[in-house]
Amino acid sequence: MMDAIHIEYLPNTLANNESMPDIPEMGIHQAKKIGLFHQSWPEYHSTPLRTLDALSSYLGVSAIRVKDESQRFGIGAFKVLGSTWAMGRYLASAWGIGLDNLTFESLYEEAKFHEAITFTAASDGNHGLGVAWTAAQLGQRAVIYLPKGTIEARVDRIRRLGAMAEVTRMNYDDTVRQVAQLSGERGWVMVQDTSWDGYYDIPLWVMQGYLTMVREAEHQWNLISEKPPTHIIVQAGVGSLAGAVVGWFAASNPTPAIIIAEPIAAPALYRSAAAPDGRPVKISGNLDTIMAGLACGEPNPEAWKIIRARAHGFVACNDLIAARGTRILSNPLGEDPEIATGESGSMPLGLLATVLDQPKYADLRDMLGLGPDARILLFNTEGVTDPDLHRKLLWDGKYCI
Repeated sequence: MMDAIHIEYLPNTLANNESMPDIPEMGIHQAKKIGLFHQSWPEYHSTPLRTLDALSSYLGVSAIRVKDESQRFGIGAFKVLGSTWAMGRYLASAWGIGLDNLTFESLYEEAKFHEAITFTAASDGNHGLGVAWTAAQLGQRAVIYLPKGTIEARVDRIRRLGAMAEVTRMNYDDTVRQVAQLSGERGWVMVQDTSWDGYYDIPLWVMQGYLTMVREAEHQWNLISEKPPTHIIVQAGVGSLAGAVVGWFAASNPTPAIIIAEPIAAPALYRSAAAPDGRPVKISGNLDTIMAGLACGEPNPEAWKIIRARAHGFVACNDLIAARGTRILSNPLGEDPEIATGESGSMPLGLLATVLDQPKYADLRDMLGLGPDARILLFNTEGVTDPDLHRKLLWDGKYCI
């Protein structure tokens, strides 16, 4: 059965090009410190920036490069950068380790003198996997709650790391609320990438952790080309990754046009940008999408402040776009590398390709300035997380346009 692609675009009328929100924690000083911390982990290596020259030529743009997080820390997702930094910061504070001395080794050795702490999180899989992995590396405990519909493969990966994992009967946002209640009742430490009144530091640390990936990508790009990216398409769930990307590149000159992309089933940032008062909009319901990592209905308020001020525009698209991105990355043109990806990771590439090669989106292509000189940076945020769905997309043409 052939289905119709669906893309909605909203320019950011809330953007303030004169000033950024006052969040010095997202600056170069902090980013360098966080990068050194990540480099102290034995499993650390900079993930590759993949250049897709054949695809760029086919689609009529100057460059497409994909930061490939499918190899990050051996667990295949960028989220672990947030959990390691956030949990490391928390333990450093609890154990009296100065930030200038904060390394994997200092945490590992100090853990021998303390009773294990239980960390908990709500997650569709990747964030929970990062929390579970970090806890295992540092001799701590982890309890992860996953929203209804989470596939067993994601649950099993978390359990294999020694964490407790349980699937709830609620959507992601309601699962977050349940975990917040349980952590308060049981004395657990909640590690979440979205904030609310009274819960600010850990979500900020999670968002800061993502700066390592963003800085790596910028450095790798500059080694390849003297010309910086003109466009960045970044996917969003609660918006913490997008906040890190927008926050970092806002200081660039020239600043790239940053497009925030979401599933049309969970367009919380898109709806927030459309709201007359520019405040975060909450979306309820099932939020059903194959982009499981992006099925979030409530924006991170702190990330939204950054995104609202500097993002170029917002896109909401259906699952066919993500499926197309998966097929393109898995079946590269010419000498382009094959990239293993989950549906949350592949959606920006599917979106870019569709806007560039489908005549019905010619006006959007022109509006975004995606012409022959465009140089686009994308982030593949995850490896294959649902092998069964991945096979159906590639072998059976599921979600075909």
